[in-house]
Amino acid sequence: MITKTIENKERYIEAVGRRKTSVARVRLTPASKISVSVNEKELEAYFPTLMLKKIVLSVFDDTTDKFSVTAKVKGGGNSSQAEALRHGLARALVIHDALLRTKLKQKGFLKRDPRAKERRKFGLKKARKAPQWSKR
Repeated sequence: MITKTIENKERYIEAVGRRKTSVARVRLTPASKISVSVNEKELEAYFPTLMLKKIVLSVFDDTTDKFSVTAKVKGGGNSSQAEALRHGLARALVIHDALLRTKLKQKGFLKRDPRAKERRKFGLKKARKAPQWSKR
């Protein structure tokens, strides 16, 4: 969540979003239209389904500002990465405009979703699944 300047004097806002084991590093740069690139691919190429694109772009519903977004995402699966990207975008938008905080907070975009996979315990097949038990 740091504002930095790059060589050509354009300002960008940087933030980190997380979900499960996914981590997204997001940079917002003011632009004439909204464009999103994830891991050097366009949004449509990286997240091919409509649901995943909706998850990512739902952050921009409350703002009229246009941004160029570049993101580096790693870890986890498709939906986990999309939600991590949304979390990072929401954090960056709050840095840009503090008035968006209440709207984004009501939607739950600013809270890191704490749910993660439970670890496997010894003597069990999975986290809670036990081997079949027979009385005799």
